[in-house]
Amino acid sequence: MTCFVKVGMAVKWDKTDMTIQQMVDAGVRQAYLNPDNPLRASIVSDPAGARKNTKDNTPSVVHIDMILGNHIEVAIAAKGGGSENKSKMVMLNPSDDIAAWVEKTLPTMGAGWCPPGMLGIGIGGTAEKAAVLAKESLMDPVDIHELQQRGAETTEEKLRLDIFERANNLGIGAQGLGGLTTVLDVKIKSMPTHAASKPVVMIPNCAATRHVHFHLDGTGPAEFTPPSLEDWPVITREVGENTHRVNLDTVTQAEIEKWKSGDTLLLNGKMLTGRDAAHKRIQTLIESGEGLPEGVDFTGKFIYYVGPVDPVGSEVVGPAGPTTATRMDKFTDLMLEKTGLMGMIGKAERGPATVASIKKHKAVYLMAVGGAAYLVSKAIKKSRVVAFADLGMEAIYEFDVKDMPVTVAVDSEGVNVHETGPAQWKVSLEPAK
Repeated sequence: MTCFVKVGMAVKWDKTDMTIQQMVDAGVRQAYLNPDNPLRASIVSDPAGARKNTKDNTPSVVHIDMILGNHIEVAIAAKGGGSENKSKMVMLNPSDDIAAWVEKTLPTMGAGWCPPGMLGIGIGGTAEKAAVLAKESLMDPVDIHELQQRGAETTEEKLRLDIFERANNLGIGAQGLGGLTTVLDVKIKSMPTHAASKPVVMIPNCAATRHVHFHLDGTGPAEFTPPSLEDWPVITREVGENTHRVNLDTVTQAEIEKWKSGDTLLLNGKMLTGRDAAHKRIQTLIESGEGLPEGVDFTGKFIYYVGPVDPVGSEVVGPAGPTTATRMDKFTDLMLEKTGLMGMIGKAERGPATVASIKKHKAVYLMAVGGAAYLVSKAIKKSRVVAFADLGMEAIYEFDVKDMPVTVAVDSEGVNVHETGPAQWKVSLEPAK
């Protein structure tokens, strides 16, 4: 949780036994532990060591600024790690082209930030200030189309339009599969910097933009009107002509070798889950000779890279969207070599070495839709923890799914849709430049 708090110089606090950091943390703790809607706890302490989950998503990252007036302005972003991990920072030479750097750098970020989304860019100040500027810029509303209609007037506005056009001409597209729209908006904040420096930080925000912005003037708490569900489109689950239903409980090696990169599948049956902490523990158990815990058998199975939210009421499981698969690349060859694993499910691309390992073992990598965690969870009909319960949401679960939609991202021949898709779109978009 990132929070920007701007406090008026004339503000008088009626409660002075808590710091602003403590106030924000108390609010975050209350929100994430709400018994009617508990949210996933993702924050770990001792980041260079034990990485133990704090279990309430605190502490928050709080930026405090003093402004004129007698009110408080608060902007909050519940930002995902997948997009945060793709942040880029560079110290350019004063004469270097920022838009050219973005155009060169964006393809290296892969699809783990779940495009299409926003790019926040901070320019100037010092290295750490540019990063804060980039993050704060993402708090602004999407308005690039209004800027296009009225035309750019300032250097920042001209740069926004330039980067927006260059980014969308890359053909990266939704989920990195290729397409017309890679970014929905480009936000820029800048400040003066040293004559010898040009610090630039780019932070992407995924399609799931969980932001809120409000003011407090001492007359009472901020009030929000919930959005009407009627404003949202009706979600249908019609099966397309080229969609194949797959029974995970009986699927064979011969079947998966028929799947081709780009195919759409509907998964049915049982799968196991596991992400960073579970993979690290599995690696330790295998290398020590101890072996996998009782009840964990990956032979002929698929693993889903996910950390589900706890269920509420009659739910089988809470939101259960895929996490970025590239973080599991370092474990993939071991898993395919030592456990009998048949395939993996996650989001975003796999690295070249992992694609080669998938091809070598005639395995397959499937991609679920990032940013649609609630919708994905509707396909999960049963859920139970089978190992590593102490890891919380990073435990190994067994899911029983019905018609869970996925795309074949890397097939058993090593054909990678995250390479072929954008490449085809970029060629088709060349005339647009």
